[in-house]
Amino acid sequence: MKKLLLAGVAIAGLVAGASAASAADLPVRQAPPPAPFVAAIPIFTWTGFYVGAQVGYAWGGDNNNIPGGAFVPGPIAGTFVPFQGGFGGDNDSFLAGVHAGYNYQIGSFVVGVEGDIEGLFGGDNNNFNGVLYAPVPGGFAPAAVSFSANSLDWQGSVRARLGFAFDRALIYATGGFAFGGVSGGFTQGLINSSNDDTLTGWTLGAGVEYAITNNLTTRVEYRYTNYSGNDSVFNGVNFGGGDLDFHTVRVGLSYKF
Repeated sequence: MKKLLLAGVAIAGLVAGASAASAADLPVRQAPPPAPFVAAIPIFTWTGFYVGAQVGYAWGGDNNNIPGGAFVPGPIAGTFVPFQGGFGGDNDSFLAGVHAGYNYQIGSFVVGVEGDIEGLFGGDNNNFNGVLYAPVPGGFAPAAVSFSANSLDWQGSVRARLGFAFDRALIYATGGFAFGGVSGGFTQGLINSSNDDTLTGWTLGAGVEYAITNNLTTRVEYRYTNYSGNDSVFNGVNFGGGDLDFHTVRVGLSYKF
């Protein structure tokens, strides 16, 4: 009996050793390594404030209808004789200025408001020169008169913008209130009257803007501006209901906050 017990213990020991050896030969199970972290690509948004600058070219014309008068020499010195006249001309100029605004993006639609102001340089100075014959006692007397056209010196606007975004590209329409400064006057003999005036009107256009980076955008824009029906007054002489309208093409660069 004792021998049987010893034999059973020996067999159990052999079985345990064999099991341990087999377990040692099995591969060790380990947790898989974590996946590498990849930062999400940020989605560009047009929402935000921005400021920038623009340059461009303006072309158009004015058709000024001028009721006024001239001092005419004659038997009655200094007689003020009314007359009716008109002239027109081109106002082609280079322009440069600054702009600022705010956009808000809703899905693919972008709405915003923008203001700009710019100077116009190198424009034509259109003059009307001639001799007016005014009635005086005993006949007519000539009076040489020179008028300078309403020359647009600067312009600005406050506009709404509505566009559709294709990620970093934006196609938009824009329009709103426009204002501009003009200069002009007349000369007759020793009288030289000139002054500045401010006209108001409207502007409408469209453009394409592209985000070069998350903060820097560039644009190309066309606009039509109209100041028709304004009365320009220079030192008491009414320069009439003039028609002043022009087209502009500009390129700009903006910084988005």
